[in-house]
Amino acid sequence: MNKPIMLSAAMLMVLGCSQQPEKQTDKRPNIVYIMSDDHGYQAVSAYGYGMNKTPNIDRIAAEGALFTRATVTNSLCAPSRAVLLTGKHSFVNGKVDNVQHFDWEQDNFPKLLQRAGYQTAMVGKIHMDGLPQGFDYSAVVPGQGQYYNPDFIVNGKKEQIHGYVTDITTDLALKWLEGRDEDKPFCLLFHQKAPHREWLAAERHYKEYTKMKFPEPETLFDDYEGRGTAAKSAEMNILKDMNWAGDSKIKPELMDELGIPPTLNWDKNAYNNNLGRMDSTQRAAWDSVYDPINEDFKKRYPSMSKEDLMRWRYQRYMQDYLATVAAVDDGVGRVLDYLKEHGLEENTIVVYTSDQGFYMGEHGWFDKRFMYEESLKTPLMIRYPKEIKAGTKIDALVQNLDFAPTFLDYAGAEIPSDMQGESFRKLVSGETKDWRDAIYYTYYEYPSIHMVKRHYGIATDRYKLIHFYYDIDEWELYDLEKDPHEMRNVYDDPSYKSIREEMHAKLDELRKKYKDSDENDKKYIDSYLSATSGKK
Repeated sequence: MNKPIMLSAAMLMVLGCSQQPEKQTDKRPNIVYIMSDDHGYQAVSAYGYGMNKTPNIDRIAAEGALFTRATVTNSLCAPSRAVLLTGKHSFVNGKVDNVQHFDWEQDNFPKLLQRAGYQTAMVGKIHMDGLPQGFDYSAVVPGQGQYYNPDFIVNGKKEQIHGYVTDITTDLALKWLEGRDEDKPFCLLFHQKAPHREWLAAERHYKEYTKMKFPEPETLFDDYEGRGTAAKSAEMNILKDMNWAGDSKIKPELMDELGIPPTLNWDKNAYNNNLGRMDSTQRAAWDSVYDPINEDFKKRYPSMSKEDLMRWRYQRYMQDYLATVAAVDDGVGRVLDYLKEHGLEENTIVVYTSDQGFYMGEHGWFDKRFMYEESLKTPLMIRYPKEIKAGTKIDALVQNLDFAPTFLDYAGAEIPSDMQGESFRKLVSGETKDWRDAIYYTYYEYPSIHMVKRHYGIATDRYKLIHFYYDIDEWELYDLEKDPHEMRNVYDDPSYKSIREEMHAKLDELRKKYKDSDENDKKYIDSYLSATSGKK
């Protein structure tokens, strides 16, 4: 097993003190795009929800711009990443769900940056099959990756690296930055696996976070009245649908002792496989913290009500989830410090975002997929001192569709006419306020895990129109100003008749603009069912 690739704090201090600011011959801006997996905006302290502290991520917002209405076009891991790379909607780039193949032969913005003279690298999670194209260097985790002693595919060669995945991903990113050609501009895609399920934190964080208690969202016990079939039939309730062993970290043998059946067929396997990757020292440290949690649960379980269990599982979820976020924030800090110490801060665009939003107990849920706010919205902050004033706040409807053309714009490279996103460079610099007034969304992966029904829709700054289709035909309309938690579907409310008509007209307009259609929906239903044999 290989030793961990580490740049020690001492080494970085020596490099920072001894090295003069780097003399980059090509003065075009560098790009560091940091993306975590399933990091809800609620768990970034810059957004003010008070759940946790992310001081390093917050630095990007404080020194640059914070986006309050950033959204995705398809709230699912692989499709979101395909949209990032191509600047095209899922139904155009072909990666509509986690099942369909992604065609790496199509153009993407890193390829275009390479042609324009940039060095490019991808480190961390991409969650798409095939060797990433458009990168001079890639070190990616296969599939979802593992938290402890993970496998990486480094320039096409698989190897296991000892340590904690978030720290290793940061090490690899810093190692590439250290070894790049200093005369050329660079673009680094720095993608963390965390905080994706099943939320195994680093020792330094789980020892702290398992002692914490977190505030409950006011909709934790939502009964889904006032909405349609889709919300009521989804399988992502923390009490009912979260795995006991894999997610809540109840030992499989204790589940058997207490008569708790597995939630899904991979419940116990997830626990055994994840912890089975640990070495004896890592496992001993883990057991010293989680064994007492199991013992306490064993004593309490027989007398716990469903409400007690929901509250207990919510706290367990938040403890592990937010602990994994803490390591992501550590990594962001290390990269920001590197840029500062090496004189790269002024000429480097730094982005922090997630591949989509995530439920942290709102409506009783975990996961994403829906076009509802917690899933649709994503954290986004950008720092670029040359053009973006510190403390900037952007309320415009920016999407992950816009990253590719924005980066090409900053690099002075040509933006292909078939890219569907728009550069928000002038928006964030304050040169213009002219921007789209609605965003378009699609979701395809059904029937599948969590059973979120297929849907598409649009959102403006105030209203949201959603069409659930395939095995149902239902419309939902929400007034986000009066109903920010989306508890009441007003589609059939007579007082919203004119709004409903306006939103339908705008939906038709955007489907035409982006070249979506019912034929696309049918095509991807057929291809998905063929690939999955129509099984859940």
